[in-house]
Amino acid sequence: MKVYHLTDGIKIEKPIVLTIGTFDGVHAGHRAVIRILEQKATEIGGETALLTFHPHPRVVLHPHNHKLKLLNSLDEKIKLLENTGLDHLIMARFDKELARLTPLEYVRGLLVEGIKPAEVVIGDDHRFGRNREGSFDDLKEMGVMFGFGVTALDAEKVSNVRVSSTKIRKAISEGEVGYAGTLLSNLFPMSGVVVKGDQIGRTLGFPTANLQLKDELKIVPAKGAYVVWAKIEDGDWMPGMLNIGNRPTMNASDDTIELHIIGFEGDCYGKRIDVQFVDRLREERKFSGHDALKAALDHDKLKAMSILADTKPPQQ
Repeated sequence: MKVYHLTDGIKIEKPIVLTIGTFDGVHAGHRAVIRILEQKATEIGGETALLTFHPHPRVVLHPHNHKLKLLNSLDEKIKLLENTGLDHLIMARFDKELARLTPLEYVRGLLVEGIKPAEVVIGDDHRFGRNREGSFDDLKEMGVMFGFGVTALDAEKVSNVRVSSTKIRKAISEGEVGYAGTLLSNLFPMSGVVVKGDQIGRTLGFPTANLQLKDELKIVPAKGAYVVWAKIEDGDWMPGMLNIGNRPTMNASDDTIELHIIGFEGDCYGKRIDVQFVDRLREERKFSGHDALKAALDHDKLKAMSILADTKPPQQ
């Protein structure tokens, strides 16, 4: 998959079959859309492309009240799209200037002069341009005017995409990461940089890496303990346990994301760690003291290793 920034110019020799969207999560519904693009591209000897916007339009249009939580960071989304068979990912920077474009200016600037698609495949409720004034019918008329085709996605498939995204976010917010992974067709990912913590885990025999997320819009699972696969930068995937919460047994107040990589000994401060969630071990709860907490962690470790024994590590 080739990645482009629209402002750098798009030079694709074969006819382009294009869709437009956020594709947050790159879940089964999105993959179904990409398969439709592939079918169209095969018919005309073309290649598939997705136009997406960064940052998310709601962040720009409602900077103080967007209430947005995304399933993927931009880096995660690119990696997931690479595995779908998509030929081209085209990113356009969304800003207030783009938001003010009329539907005609939007189509002429982004599509006709920028991407030059042969076919646009989109939901029939797609809206575009200033104040979302442009409709699917408007796009079809402009396609005739500028010489590109417009095909409506199957309404049921478009509906499934929305339902999947909603269900996935709900599942993650409730800690049901296993179910979320099923809907995503992939384990739910998260990544962060290791920062200094209070190192209490070391005293219990469970040293942890305190993760600071790179993307503040990234959705975080509910508080609790999870079984995960973890990878330090370009290393191998290793089994792990991850806790999200404020560590009530320690009388802490700030929420943290703490990862214990089973069997790993070493210093990883300042390094990037990728995590993929397999299942939830338990809810966060307050134990009577350090001994009870250590006993719970020992039990968590046994349970985590049992779960991971039946789970293949993610592909590198």
